Amino acid sequence: MSASFPFRFGVNEFTTQPWSFEEDVARYAALDVDAIEVCEVKLDPQRATQQMLAAREAGLAISAVQPRIRTVFGSAMAPQPEGAEARVAAFEASLRKLAPLAPGASFVMNTGSAPDGNMEHCLDETARYLRRLAPLAADLGVTLAIEPLNPTSINVETAIWTIDQALDLIDAVGHEACGLCLDYWNIWQQPSCDEAIRRAGSRIFVVQASDWRTPRSGMDRLVPGTGSIPLGVLLHATFDAGYRGVCTLEIFSSNIADSLYDRDLNDVIRDSRNGLAQAWEDTMPH
Repeated sequence: MSASFPFRFGVNEFTTQPWSFEEDVARYAALDVDAIEVCEVKLDPQRATQQMLAAREAGLAISAVQPRIRTVFGSAMAPQPEGAEARVAAFEASLRKLAPLAPGASFVMNTGSAPDGNMEHCLDETARYLRRLAPLAADLGVTLAIEPLNPTSINVETAIWTIDQALDLIDAVGHEACGLCLDYWNIWQQPSCDEAIRRAGSRIFVVQASDWRTPRSGMDRLVPGTGSIPLGVLLHATFDAGYRGVCTLEIFSSNIADSLYDRDLNDVIRDSRNGLAQAWEDTMPH
């Protein structure tokens, strides 16, 4: 990574889907990755404590956690359990179990799909549950990060798809432990995206990066620097907003003929790190 790159470099475990949790830890550490974004689906419920401790012992900060159930309402990625109460209970169980093993981490959340297309109800109920969960997260020493998703996910995974919609939800919760997960792949197409990032300011808790082409499936992302996202502009806006945390690589690459999962994933991580550094350098003011 370039010496001037202002963020620590992390990897979300969805990026290395074919590897086990143990492989993720060993290989990220060997590649000098600074932080891991833990995906609970990769943890063995019987050994989760040991696995999380092993990541920290390998020198990896746990910057964020993707719980097994991370939406209040149903989602295509995790349709069960049904019902908001059951889903929030599952999220809360993950929070109580994993937060003590990941102090300071952000737990990523979203609304889920609006029941019967009723986005107002979905947002009101999500805010109501978050007002209950945010104080618990704070008591456990972690935060919640709300992630607006790309419009390709509307009525499938989300009822919010812009930074400003997410900020409105965060404001409705009104707790300092509730902030924003900023995934460039999801939000780069909104108008004046860089200005919206600057408005988010200190409410940015998590930053995720990959690159874009017209998707061939719902899980089709690229190595940073090989697609259409103006990553340098967004990285600089994020820096201007005051964020100084981890920039996390999050790539999905399923159900496509040229899947990155079929490549050497060590190279995917190296190339992604270099792509982010180059994007930052290319847009440095002169």
